[in-house]
Amino acid sequence: MTSDAHRHWQEIYAKQKTRKPKFPTSSFEPEPLYTSGDLPQWQEERDLGYPGEFPFVRGIQPSQYRGRLWTMRQYAGFGSAEETNARFRFLLEQGQTGLSTAFDLPTQMGYDSTDPIALGEVGKVGVAIDTLADMELLLKDLPLGKVSTSMTINATASILLLMYQIVAERQGVAKEDISGTIQNDVLKEYEARGTFIFPPGPSLRITADIIAYCADALPSWNTISISGYHIREAGSTAVQELAFTFSNAIAYVEAVRERGLDIDAFAPRLSFFFNAHNHFFEEVAKFRAARRIWANLMRYRFGAKDPKSWMLRFHTQTAGSTLQAQQIDVNVVRIAYQAMAAVLGGTQSLHTNSRDEALSLPSNASALLALRTQQVLAEETGAADVIDPLGGSYYIEALTDRLETEALALMKRVEEQGGVLKSIETGFIQREIHHAAYQAQQAIEHGEQKIVGVNCYQIEETTHPPVFHVNEAVARGQSDRLARIKAERSSVDVERHLDTLEQAARGTDNLMPHLKRAIESYASIGEICTRLRKVYGAYRDPGYL
Repeated sequence: MTSDAHRHWQEIYAKQKTRKPKFPTSSFEPEPLYTSGDLPQWQEERDLGYPGEFPFVRGIQPSQYRGRLWTMRQYAGFGSAEETNARFRFLLEQGQTGLSTAFDLPTQMGYDSTDPIALGEVGKVGVAIDTLADMELLLKDLPLGKVSTSMTINATASILLLMYQIVAERQGVAKEDISGTIQNDVLKEYEARGTFIFPPGPSLRITADIIAYCADALPSWNTISISGYHIREAGSTAVQELAFTFSNAIAYVEAVRERGLDIDAFAPRLSFFFNAHNHFFEEVAKFRAARRIWANLMRYRFGAKDPKSWMLRFHTQTAGSTLQAQQIDVNVVRIAYQAMAAVLGGTQSLHTNSRDEALSLPSNASALLALRTQQVLAEETGAADVIDPLGGSYYIEALTDRLETEALALMKRVEEQGGVLKSIETGFIQREIHHAAYQAQQAIEHGEQKIVGVNCYQIEETTHPPVFHVNEAVARGQSDRLARIKAERSSVDVERHLDTLEQAARGTDNLMPHLKRAIESYASIGEICTRLRKVYGAYRDPGYL
């Protein structure tokens, strides 16, 4: 209810000359002032509670960063396995606390580096991995029992995870000590990103196979990182990022429960991946709203009893789509503010982009500066000294509630469409994202949304930073290595294991043990995916047919 004092202020404010808010692409236009009357109704009945307690809006750990800083997990991967291994070791030496791996497009799409469709893409946007031999080189001399590794891989996540497991086992690492995350979120590929192989149904089956397999084989592994990041990068709003991410999560949980697994047997290993975008306060509120949405979903919709199942654990990456090719040093400022929003929102791990990523893969110097940005944030700003420092802010709490309310409403619309798979098939989710992206671009082109250096504060730049290029010899090296591996391995064993895998794909067996045997025989990603395409077919986006 609006107080007399607030009404009095509104009358005075209305007589003032004021400027228009600068974020027309935000999910909401903010009120000029927030007071206790703008707080959610439930907050009038009880306080916010404490970090580490349901519904975890203030954080999942009682001590937050006073107990342990977030993991600084810088994303890296390019060229050959040897080159990426060298970048990993460089970042670990500079104080990085977790690894994060990018794979090239042929690896993501299930093609060998020698396939004609891979021409010009080998090693370009990530590291090229064809067989177990490449993974052995990628992870050479890395302490896999002590460092956790994230792998941004989806359609071929099962193969890359098993390669990682095999290398770790050969290092002598116990299964309980093999830790990390695979993205393994193929549904968002149909919605926003495009690196899918098989139709949604079979892809969802493989995802469920992975989650079920890891419950015993890799108990410390985060089996999926349900990604809002790429939904936001495709142009969605913050509300859409939340709604479509959690709609996807519901589909994954339901698919695994259909296998007969108890919710508390796998839910604690589910994790999330969110975007830290430009609207500072909206992003902080988004992370807080996300924790409450997930806690309520798991406890009340799915009946989880273990509090660890209610806790939303997430990685954050600063928004690559906000980086500009003009005045690239300004990107450092954007990245720093986005990183601060992620930290004040309570992220568990963080990747800060590099200033030159609008031009090319980041150089060593840019990657180091990105890491130093996190280290300054942790060590010099005081941001990690207080738990949920913005909690209780009238604006933050009102924004948190509104984001949650509108995200839940959009999730209901997805269910009314028949769920995620049906929404993908009809293009509902894709159209919603495309419309938001179009509106955002229109705001920029009409000057309503200011982008420094792009449509305001422009300068003529006479010098340009050096651009990092992947050596074209990488593709030749991959071709030579793959030919050597095929010559040295047992072709009889490879064919036998691929035949068994194909047979299992036609049935209902969990594919992971069959995949593992094929990988151990040094079958290539391309050979494995060719067999699975025979069974499942290859998906083509109906919007492009």
